[in-house]
Amino acid sequence: MAKSRVTRPLETEPNEILLSKPIHHSGGLILPSRIEGSAGQAVAANQYERHGKARAVLKALFAHPEKVSVIHYSCESFYDLPEGRSPRITSIAIRKLDNGQTESFSIHQIAEISATGLSAADIEPHYNAYEKAMLDAYFSFLKINSERTYVHWNMRDTNYGFRAIEHRYRVLGGDPYIVQDDRKVDLSRLLIDLYGVGYIGHPRLENLLAMNNIAALDFMTGKQEAEAFENGKYVDLHRSTLRKVDVFCNIIQRAFDKSLKNHATWKEAHGISWKTALYLAKKHWIYTTVVVLGGIGSASFGLFRGFDVLSSVLMNKPG
Repeated sequence: MAKSRVTRPLETEPNEILLSKPIHHSGGLILPSRIEGSAGQAVAANQYERHGKARAVLKALFAHPEKVSVIHYSCESFYDLPEGRSPRITSIAIRKLDNGQTESFSIHQIAEISATGLSAADIEPHYNAYEKAMLDAYFSFLKINSERTYVHWNMRDTNYGFRAIEHRYRVLGGDPYIVQDDRKVDLSRLLIDLYGVGYIGHPRLENLLAMNNIAALDFMTGKQEAEAFENGKYVDLHRSTLRKVDVFCNIIQRAFDKSLKNHATWKEAHGISWKTALYLAKKHWIYTTVVVLGGIGSASFGLFRGFDVLSSVLMNKPG
């Protein structure tokens, strides 16, 4: 088969800002809404507010974990494909946040059902048909579970993400069910909002696993996945996909209970600085009073932490 490598999009700085205005779903979660914008724009406020909104998203997810699933998939490289062809999907895994029950969709499972053989040579002539059958099942699952919110890692564009899977399904003749953007939470960006851009070095995911002693059994790096695809090792790719949704559940749980180890200090994660103090003083008159009474010139770390607690109360109030 033609050689292709499985790759993942490069991590970029956040340009999606969390807001406090909730979105209401019939029977679904209520999450803080999102708008597009540059991290440098006024609407982004500062790390202090980004941290607060990210924490609010985590609380919303764990308030109803039975309505939340973690999703990941593996695919052919979206680079160097003949004539710009869309990358083939290899496997998809969807794991429930509350109980870990996992649905999986993969090429080798369809091949086994079809009884045509499981080797790369057996699968290749039928790949498009198997892929179409796999995506039929995947989109049927999404439609049946339309009230779920999906946590993912960088699945946000037509190269790699929900839209890439939708496009591939259309190419194969399918009509995809569309998961609305307000039912998607990008964990990679959420962690940046929660802790700041410098919370961990690149590659972020692998470094997080190492720093938190999270076992990487069956977990493949991009290079390893490339080699697996080239060699037709679809079972190994599927195991890696399954392992990654397990890892993401582990990471988001630790982020929620504040036990996720990273390089950000408390002040960096919360965005505590003179600039933040001035911003809060202008936004809320209570902060101005606290600053004056406390004496900002000699404000201690404990006082700033008091600002954090006070802001949590204020941010939950309308206006």
